[in-house]
Amino acid sequence: MLIEQKLWTEADQWVLKSTRLQESPQLVFVFGGRGVIEKPEHIAAVQSFYPEARLVACSTAGEILGTRVYDDSLCVTAIHFEKTQLHLASTSIENVDQSEAKGRELAAMIPHENLSHVMVFSDGLVVNGTALVAGLTAALPDTVYVTGGLVGDGANFKQTLVGLDQLPVQKQIVAIGFYGDALQIGFGSLGGWDTFGPDRTVTSSKGNELYELDGTPALDLYKEYLGELASELPGSGLLFPLRLQLPTKSGDAEVVRTLLAVDDARNSMTFAGDIPEGVTATFMKANFERLIDGAYGAAKMSQEIMKEPPDFAILISCVGRKLVLKSRIEEETEAVQSVLGDETILSGFYSYGEICPTGPGQMQCRLHNQTMTITTFKEV
Repeated sequence: MLIEQKLWTEADQWVLKSTRLQESPQLVFVFGGRGVIEKPEHIAAVQSFYPEARLVACSTAGEILGTRVYDDSLCVTAIHFEKTQLHLASTSIENVDQSEAKGRELAAMIPHENLSHVMVFSDGLVVNGTALVAGLTAALPDTVYVTGGLVGDGANFKQTLVGLDQLPVQKQIVAIGFYGDALQIGFGSLGGWDTFGPDRTVTSSKGNELYELDGTPALDLYKEYLGELASELPGSGLLFPLRLQLPTKSGDAEVVRTLLAVDDARNSMTFAGDIPEGVTATFMKANFERLIDGAYGAAKMSQEIMKEPPDFAILISCVGRKLVLKSRIEEETEAVQSVLGDETILSGFYSYGEICPTGPGQMQCRLHNQTMTITTFKEV
């Protein structure tokens, strides 16, 4: 696996950050702030650098290149696979209700023979991530893991953009299929938030919209906990996610849900993934050290699968973590690098949702929020 990375910023324009390329890459990731990545001249420039490559472009809530975290930049990673085949597919989605069907549609567009892994990058606002993952995993072979994320738009929650071989636009989903036995892939996902308040039962919800906890309007309860920060919803909700205990075949799995919107007229809260009725829910708040420990733990999980340092890792971390850690944000990327090793090339972005199995050896892929999720790659 041969890799090159470039960075665009308003101050310095295009800068070559590192290169090991000796042949044309087959795949290029472009992660950038929405106001930057939506400009045609920027995508055209990347296509001119790598005319033979497939290009996956995503808007973000912050870009990762190495251990540095940027805003309003373009972080470009071009990869030449020496032994691995790729197949890419994209589809558009008009509304949340299509999420599961679009997951199945994408899975059907990717040939299944010799398929070893799928990464998916989705619009972060017009998709129910839980349903998208359910559709993908139901239609893919049982042996195939899925990782990826819901792309971002800073803390604005206005437009999220995804593109395959073209200018990224709203309401798009892209999937990448990786083929063959030569590519080792690891993954890990952990949070690091503290719970506060009692455990509660979801007594009224529909899809990713929550109405009641323990028979009490959930939005009223949430505002009570937030106090003065309630006036800053939905943005302040990123600092106070919701933990769910979801039943699985092997026992309960913990997932965290990020608040995307509130509706005062309906007295409801909309999250990035499903909030099933009957499950246990608990409010959460930030703990600086535990967030950084979570990033370290996610990297450790990925290494349990890989057994040796990877060539490349994509880090997808939640925008809520970035808002909490602020000037300390690079401590979590540095924690990942310390585990994976200095030779591992890092890229990624801050997201509106992360997609990853619940743990090593568990095929049950989930939508996560407020986690650091890592996918690692190595050709052997």
